[in-house]
Amino acid sequence: MIPSQGGRFEVMRDGNAVYEKSKTGRHAKPGEVVSLLENNS
Repeated sequence: MIPSQGGRFEVMRDGNAVYEKSKTGRHAKPGEVVSLLENNS
């Protein structure tokens, strides 16, 4: 986990973006990031 400022929320796996708030315009829904990680493994 790498803290940042300015409202950024990004989840990366092996250097690849799994979820980016800047692209969706919203925070992830409960369970959404886990689901994305499971489906993209």
